[in-house]
Amino acid sequence: MDYNQRTLKDVVNCTGIGLHSGEKVNIRIRPAGTDTGINFVRTDLPGQPKVKVCFDNVIDTTLATTIGSNGCTISTIEHLMAALFGLGIDNAIIEIDGPEVPIMDGSAAPFIFLFNSTGIKEQKKPKRFMIIKKPFFVEDGNRSISIFPSKKLEISFMIDFSHHLLKNQSYELAFSGKDFIRKISKARTFGFLNEVQMLKDNGLAKGGSLDNAVVIDDYRILNEGGLRYKNEFVRHKILDFIGDLSVLGIPVIGRFVIKKSGHFLNHLMLKNLVPSKKHWKIMTFTSEEECSNNSVIIPAFGALRPMPA
Repeated sequence: MDYNQRTLKDVVNCTGIGLHSGEKVNIRIRPAGTDTGINFVRTDLPGQPKVKVCFDNVIDTTLATTIGSNGCTISTIEHLMAALFGLGIDNAIIEIDGPEVPIMDGSAAPFIFLFNSTGIKEQKKPKRFMIIKKPFFVEDGNRSISIFPSKKLEISFMIDFSHHLLKNQSYELAFSGKDFIRKISKARTFGFLNEVQMLKDNGLAKGGSLDNAVVIDDYRILNEGGLRYKNEFVRHKILDFIGDLSVLGIPVIGRFVIKKSGHFLNHLMLKNLVPSKKHWKIMTFTSEEECSNNSVIIPAFGALRPMPA
C-alpha cells in the first residue's frame, strides 16, 4: 500500500514544443520536501515567480488547463500533472522557461518515462486522501460529472461526438499506477482537421502536428501509425480528467461517472465540490488495517524503482 508521500529521487530535464505557442520550452523537475505540493517556477521571468498547483490557481480552461498567480501563468499542465498523479508523486518543483508545458507526443507517456528513469522516493509523512462521503453531481448542458462513495478510485467516462469514429465511446478505469501507465498514459490528444486549421488561423496550435496529436478528417485518422488503442479518444479524456483532478493536491477515493466532460466542467466540479464539506472528508492511513476499518482501498501508484538502462 502506498500510504506515504512521494517525490523524485533526482532532478530530471526535458525539452519540447508548446502546443499552442509553437515555441521551444525547457523544463527541469526537482525533488521537494513533504507537504510542498507541485509548484511551477517561471525561470524566464524576472524574480522567477512561483505558482503552486491548486484548484484556486486555475485561471483558464479554454483548450487546456492554465494556472496562474500575480500575472504569472503556465498553461497545458494536464498531461504532466496526470503523470505525476499516476506515479503518486506529491511533491516537486517544476522549473520552466516559458508559459506552456511542452506537448511532447500529446500524451503522458514521455513524462512517465522521464520520472521512472530517475526513480521515485518515498517520504516519511503520510499522504492525505479525500474520501467521498455522499453523492455529488454537477452538470453543464448535456455534460455531467457524478461522484459516488466507493472503496477505491474509479473513473467511468463516456464521450459522444458527431463523428463516426468518436460516437458513444466509453471506458472504465479502476485506478492503479500500473493500469494508468498501461491503459491511459499513452493516449494522445486529438482534434479534427478543420478545427486544427481554424486554431492555427487564430494564432493557436502553432506547435500542433501529427507527431503530437491524433488528427481526424471527415472520414479517417490522418496519422500514419493509426491509433495506439482502439478507443484512444475516450482514454485520453480520462488522462485529461486525472490531470485536472490532480490540482486538488491529494488523491480522491470515490467513483466518478463522467459524460462528455472537458477542462471547464472538470474544474467547475472541483470549485463546487471543495466548499461542500459534507460530501467528503480528509484522511491519512498508516496500515492496511486502518484502510480496512474505513472500507478504503488505497491505490497502488507507480513503481518506486527506476527503469533499467
